[in-house]
Amino acid sequence: MGSLPTESLSVEEHQQQQVEMDDTSRTERARWLLNSPDPPSIWHELAGSIREAFVPRNKLSSSSRVKQTWRRSAFSFLRGLFPILNWGRNYKASKFKSDLMAGLTLASLSIPQSIGYANLAKLDPQYGLYTSVIPPLIYALMGSSREIAIGPVAVVSMLLSALMQNVQDPAADPVAYRKLVFTVTFFAGVFQSVFGLFRLGFLVDFLSHAAIVGFMAGAAIVIGLQQLKGLLGISHFTNKTDVVSVLGSVFSSLHHSYWYPLNFVLGCSFLIFLLIARFIGRRNKKLFWLPAIAPLLSVILSTLIVYLTKADKHGVKIVKHIKGGLNPSSAHQLQLTGPHLGQTAKIGLISAVVALTEAIAVGRSFASIKGYHLDGNKEMVAMGFMNIVGSLTSCYVATGSFSRTAVNFSAGCQTVVSNIVMAITVLLSLELFTSLLYYTPIAILASIILSALPGLIDINEAINIYKVDKLDFLACIGAFLGVLFASVEIGLLAATVDMLFYFQDRKSTITGNNLICKDIAKCRSTWH
Repeated sequence: MGSLPTESLSVEEHQQQQVEMDDTSRTERARWLLNSPDPPSIWHELAGSIREAFVPRNKLSSSSRVKQTWRRSAFSFLRGLFPILNWGRNYKASKFKSDLMAGLTLASLSIPQSIGYANLAKLDPQYGLYTSVIPPLIYALMGSSREIAIGPVAVVSMLLSALMQNVQDPAADPVAYRKLVFTVTFFAGVFQSVFGLFRLGFLVDFLSHAAIVGFMAGAAIVIGLQQLKGLLGISHFTNKTDVVSVLGSVFSSLHHSYWYPLNFVLGCSFLIFLLIARFIGRRNKKLFWLPAIAPLLSVILSTLIVYLTKADKHGVKIVKHIKGGLNPSSAHQLQLTGPHLGQTAKIGLISAVVALTEAIAVGRSFASIKGYHLDGNKEMVAMGFMNIVGSLTSCYVATGSFSRTAVNFSAGCQTVVSNIVMAITVLLSLELFTSLLYYTPIAILASIILSALPGLIDINEAINIYKVDKLDFLACIGAFLGVLFASVEIGLLAATVDMLFYFQDRKSTITGNNLICKDIAKCRSTWH
């Protein structure tokens, strides 16, 4: 019984000590809050982001225990920046054989498509070929996807022509228009690089899948309607992109006989051939090369027909002169000052996001088939650098192509060397064969673009979206109708509005899990 007061006293002392410890911790916490350390500077954040993006994670974790030498750190950085240094050491001749065949098959599709897409972007044909030379070479050094095929694409080409003609009329001053396109390409590359360096890949994910499906489908129909100008040989055509204006321009030209039937006959004949080749290639996987080589065969045969029959004397419109040779420098043509700087930067941002969305989507799709991981941030840095260099070498915005990547995959490519083979083949064509394309009919380029558009319209996916989420389906329809009946800007606005709803939903989910981001570093770790 005599021990009870002692025990109660010890309990009281223990409680008093606990209270004192709590008071001390509160005091220290208050002192820390009042005298908290300054946040890291923006340059410290940038250095950390670059180190995380390019230095392998195991190197980062071991550096806290063992101090690395400067040479080893530099080599780790270079291997992160240029993945070719990792897999290039184990590259074998057996892989090169597969990449060589895939690259040659890819070039047979890229050459006619590049000429057609340059025409869609309101540029001379050689600029499409230039864009299939330098950007693929840069991506081969810095990119991590093994299957993706780099070059000009239909959606970005249409986007540039639709947005840029509001700033500068390509018909009134094609030189000024071309300079602004190079400037837009430069800004697109800068934005893409910044997204990757600061690990802002989640910004691209904000464009929901439903909005992308609707936007791509609407853009495909708009592109197809614009090809009626080349398919019918129409001289007077509208600069607007909405379906009402385009169809009105077509009917007006037909009524006033501003078109030439021979263009329509020639273009439709080869369009049927291209679609049949596409159908056969899908039904029989062993004949994958047939739809890949069909566009080049169409160009060769149609050019011979026009040359031998002198059809250009009877109303068939031809490409005429294509400037050959290496990519000329365009660094002096960049318009980084002047009244259009803000507009070109805005268009560059839009082009950067759309191009990244397409490239990362196709890259991840084929990476999942092959069973390897694709780092979105490294892809953005590679895309950004290739477009920056491209803007200095007479190229416009390049990205990954759905159709050409599928051909590259089907042809059995093993690594990104297939892009190098393709780029060298296009370069040789620029040096040796551009004069042979003088009599290539415009209608054939239109038919080549038309034959590639069905792959952009995914009706089955739209049906799945409707079954899964009606609200997402409304976003899909909104983007589709916005592009089709209003303008490209309205379609992108619809996709952006859906992006904001997606962000709010994602933000509420994170808040519910008590993962509130208080600085950009924590925000990045949460989204990744």
